[in-house]
Amino acid sequence: MLDFFQRGGWTMWFLLATALISVVFIIERIITFLIMNKSPQKFIEKLQNVIEAEGVEHAVEYCSKNPSPVGRIMEAVLTEFQYIGKNKDLLEEAIAKTGVKELAFLDRGMAPLAAVTQLAPMLGFLGTVSGMVAAFDSIALAGTVEPKLVASGISQALITTMTGLSIAIPTSAAHVVFSEVINNYTRAMEDASNRIVDLLLQMEVVEE
Repeated sequence: MLDFFQRGGWTMWFLLATALISVVFIIERIITFLIMNKSPQKFIEKLQNVIEAEGVEHAVEYCSKNPSPVGRIMEAVLTEFQYIGKNKDLLEEAIAKTGVKELAFLDRGMAPLAAVTQLAPMLGFLGTVSGMVAAFDSIALAGTVEPKLVASGISQALITTMTGLSIAIPTSAAHVVFSEVINNYTRAMEDASNRIVDLLLQMEVVEE
């Protein structure tokens, strides 16, 4: 591996940096998604039971013990409900404010992965050009075309291209998968929020 790295030339250092960034953020995203790996629908069903059986105060405590984004959004909505009561506009505003923070939490790390997807192939192609320039310089200095002179430059060109694509392809795949997970979770959070708001408004009507 060390010999392979050295033969790739100076661009391999930049490719190594992109690979490390990709690995770090992929691991971070996986850990984040594992933390929030509770279905919003199941959480909302349990939350509805807590609200109906034990009241809003116990529901707030239940949400505070859940580290998922939907749990924090529901905690904000229920806390707001305790102060303002039946006011759909203010409840939806509480959802929107908390939702912005939670969506930022979900999207964290996606931009670096997208950057690696773009940069790794470009750095690989830069190494390709650098290797070909080195090969032609060797030919110019020798005044003749000899396989040994050309081989090192072509080898560098192929190594960097392969390395760049090897980094970009799995990173791109991870980005697509993570984006789909985030989109699905976001839609589920929206549905869950609407269900809880409707439940709270109905409860208030009943109490009146």
